[in-house]
Amino acid sequence: MPRAASARRRYATEWTATKLRWSLSVDPAEADTLQELAAECPGAIVQFESAG
Repeated sequence: MPRAASARRRYATEWTATKLRWSLSVDPAEADTLQELAAECPGAIVQFESAG
């Protein structure tokens, strides 16, 4: 996980976009981590195009 807040925001949004794009599952621990990261990034927008 990147240390810089701006890098964490980008990492979190790209991670989430990848999961959404490919319809990948998320286990409970990963969901918790994504929720924590989202809380650090108010106003962040996740953009993706479905691969399906």
